[in-house]
Amino acid sequence: MVMLSRERLAGLVLLLGKASLLVVPLAYGAFLGWQEWRYREQLMLPAPVETSRTAPAPRQTLDATAVATVLGLTTGAELLPSAEPLTLKASFVVTHGLSRVLLADSQGARIYQVGERLPGGSVLRRVEPDHAVLWSKGREELLTLQPPAAGFLQRLDPHGKPQVPSVSPRFFSPLAGSTE
Repeated sequence: MVMLSRERLAGLVLLLGKASLLVVPLAYGAFLGWQEWRYREQLMLPAPVETSRTAPAPRQTLDATAVATVLGLTTGAELLPSAEPLTLKASFVVTHGLSRVLLADSQGARIYQVGERLPGGSVLRRVEPDHAVLWSKGREELLTLQPPAAGFLQRLDPHGKPQVPSVSPRFFSPLAGSTE
């Protein structure tokens, strides 16, 4: 058995420390070289060949009228009058927000907004200044604004003599009496 002295043991530790300073960078350099070699080998491999693909089955074309109906567009056809027992009294059309209508039935009048369900089961779809469009039984129906029976303003005969309003002249003259 070999006995090492303290000085000899310290010298051996110092030698191992110096050797590790040389061995560790060499080992790391060898590892990086090996990785580079593997990377270049993979680059030289032929690219994978794509096999023939089966063509996807052609899609059925969408029904344009169904898409237009879902999006709330009309096909230009004349709308049928509504079968609902409702009377359109007024329409309130706004540019931003939900438009509203005043509808009257046998129980009274009420204001409805777009998207709301009406008493007969239909849904208020659109509001225009002179009519409202309802969605009932898978189709659009038209509810028109009823003109009043007796108009508020009366038409004058264009050939007749215009009437001069009778206004008392006392409103146009200064008050009689003492001035300040």
